[in-house]
Amino acid sequence: MGNKLRGKDLIKLGFPKNNSINVTLSQVNRYQKKIKKEHILTEAKKVLLDPEAYQGDSVWGKIAESLLKPVEVKKQVLKTIRSPFHIYGENEIEEQAKYQLFDSLKLPVAVAGALMPDAHTGYGMPIGGVLATKNAVIPYGVGVDIGCRMCLTIYPIKISYLKGKKHQLVNILSEHTKFGMYETHKIKHDHEIFERDEFKTIPLVKKLKDKAYKQLGTSGGGNHFVEFGVVNITDIDNEWKLPTGEYIGVLSHSGSRGLGANIAKHYTYLATKQCPLPKHVQQLAWLDLNTHDGQEYWLAMNLAGDYAQACHDDIHARIAKLLGSKPVAKIENHHNFAWKQEVNGEECIVHRKGATPAAKGELGIIPGSMTAPGFIVRGLGNIKSLQSASHGAGRLHSRRKCKEKFTQSEIKKELKTHEVTLIGGGIDEAPMAYKNIEKVMANQQELVETIGTFTPKIVRMDK
Repeated sequence: MGNKLRGKDLIKLGFPKNNSINVTLSQVNRYQKKIKKEHILTEAKKVLLDPEAYQGDSVWGKIAESLLKPVEVKKQVLKTIRSPFHIYGENEIEEQAKYQLFDSLKLPVAVAGALMPDAHTGYGMPIGGVLATKNAVIPYGVGVDIGCRMCLTIYPIKISYLKGKKHQLVNILSEHTKFGMYETHKIKHDHEIFERDEFKTIPLVKKLKDKAYKQLGTSGGGNHFVEFGVVNITDIDNEWKLPTGEYIGVLSHSGSRGLGANIAKHYTYLATKQCPLPKHVQQLAWLDLNTHDGQEYWLAMNLAGDYAQACHDDIHARIAKLLGSKPVAKIENHHNFAWKQEVNGEECIVHRKGATPAAKGELGIIPGSMTAPGFIVRGLGNIKSLQSASHGAGRLHSRRKCKEKFTQSEIKKELKTHEVTLIGGGIDEAPMAYKNIEKVMANQQELVETIGTFTPKIVRMDK
């Protein structure tokens, strides 16, 4: 008896000669490489005799599913008519982004969609795209950076501190925020997130726990940032009962780091295998939420979203301690995620890939660029937008185009004009890379109301 499990070993046990053999070999090869063959065969026999008892099990659940109700792999055909949709600020959005939305609206599982005024072309779904589906989740509809989010804390500190203590504030961001793939904090903080069951029961996630622990409280590369700036509260009836006027604020933008990226990659692969689509829309492959993989992705996605929040909590706690002040208000929101939400009277999965949740009364923060204000907003619960708003100003120029179009001296001049100090940051994140945030906000007045602004003054990004 060889050490490697083979299909004929499973047939000898009594496995049917169907896809359950491939599923079993795949699962064992992925998650039980170090387990002895005799032990695997003993467990496999138990699953074969009573697959119901193993439904939902982290390793054997998928095998049980293949024995009870195999996932049907059939070539999907797009609908000829698009599901209902609404586009905001249509004249400001490139055609390719619209076509990406139109393709997603032809998916058999699509119910409704919307395109936000900051939209631009992405992978699969456009950035700024919102899509409601029936009992299906699209990993690329959530995005690679699961739970990418904004977090703003407001401090009862006079804004003169930004100039008077500028050196100390620059030092706080330089020394106590970490960016990119390799920077981590010397002193690691623990967090209750690491006690979550998903880190014990989902094999892929279990492998990623150490990486997630090391990266807690850090930010990614690209357009992720931590900033000091001026908060201007303009709404007298604000939720925190703060007097209107100016305060110091800390704004961060980042997601779920390596944890989310690996979850996205793994389940996107599974989705493409289970849901063959025409080549031009293959990145819109979905997982049925009634399947083992669909349920597992949903749990992993929610964990990644909560982990992203934990990262922001850690960033802001470190800065608050160094400032010697407690925040008087906190506003935060995801913009790469999927939610269960009622649409047209039925529960759907609403994907927001670069879009802010904007249910009635829901608070959020929509950033501009490093030289343009961000907006603190309250959702108006617009049904046509699937209760969503933009997630920022949106890119006007691609990263490649920025490198061709702008120079460091142009960026320095722009920063000087707006009295912004930049630590790190590349040409691809030039302020001029982004759309006019004032125009974007004007195009979504029926989606959100403004209750304040945040104007960046000291910005830290990846080098």
